[in-house]
Amino acid sequence: MKGDLLLLSSVVLLLRAVGCCPETCRCHPASGSVDCGQRGLAEIPPDLPPQTRTLYLQDNQIHQLPASAFRSVPQLTTLNLGNNSLSTLAPGAFHGLQHLQVLNLTQNSLRSLESRLFHSLPRLRELDVSANNISHLATSLGECWENLTVFAVQQNQLQQLDRALLESMPSVKLLFLKDNLWKCNCHLVGLKLWLEKFIYKGGVMDSVICVSPDTWKGKDLLKIPHELYQPCPSPSPDLESSQVQLGSAHRAVPRSPESHNAGEQDHSECELKPKPRPANLRHALVTVIIGGVACGILCLMMLAATVYGCTYAAITARYRGAPSAQTNEPEKTEGKELLDSSPA
Repeated sequence: MKGDLLLLSSVVLLLRAVGCCPETCRCHPASGSVDCGQRGLAEIPPDLPPQTRTLYLQDNQIHQLPASAFRSVPQLTTLNLGNNSLSTLAPGAFHGLQHLQVLNLTQNSLRSLESRLFHSLPRLRELDVSANNISHLATSLGECWENLTVFAVQQNQLQQLDRALLESMPSVKLLFLKDNLWKCNCHLVGLKLWLEKFIYKGGVMDSVICVSPDTWKGKDLLKIPHELYQPCPSPSPDLESSQVQLGSAHRAVPRSPESHNAGEQDHSECELKPKPRPANLRHALVTVIIGGVACGILCLMMLAATVYGCTYAAITARYRGAPSAQTNEPEKTEGKELLDSSPA
């Protein structure tokens, strides 16, 4: 009897070792999916089946992800962590997920993303970090995003987006950027030019609506002519050398009101400033065409008047010459008769 109990307990332990379904989750072995959504979880369940390919952890209270948080499910292809309370993601949180293709991090409390966070996801195709508090995205985030086709960052606190980050996604087809704090100044010209090229190649995106400055508030970035952007001022070499020499001691010295105002003035130079709009080529062409047509009509009228005048003069001369010819003919006849009747 004791031997049977020992055998049964060994079988149970063995089944748990190969990965039984956690008590708080529902597992579907046929599809390889595990649903742990809306379970009030505060951390990742430790006993997930290793053959899991789809893991649903949305609508919980998970606050952070430690390094190698999903080492027990290396075959994972889809991971949904939406609508949690995530505020911290360890640099190696997704380490070991070589097959992950879809990652959903929407509706969390993320303020930033560590630059190496996604470097262990070479097959990632869809990334959604919408509805967070992200204010900056490092350019190095996209070093392993060659296969990324969907990128969503709407409803965050982004003011700028480096063009180099977008250029690291050569396969992206869908881009969602709306509802951010876009600052449409000279630093956003690179993003504008990249988006125009992206749309020209068939890419699909929503919109980039300017929040500042007031000149373009509420305007679509793509509808603002890039000619209206002033080039960003480059820092002077003297200023850079002085900053290097002063170092941290310079940063510790409080700034005077005059220097503060000067700094604000330099910063304002980078803002988007309307300048006189260049002449519209279409209007110029229309003006040239109208002028050409008017000149052509005038020339035709002058030609018609000349032809009419010449014709009138010829007709008049013809009719005036006909009677004189008729009167001269009888006079010649009479002179001939007088010559004939004279004596020989």
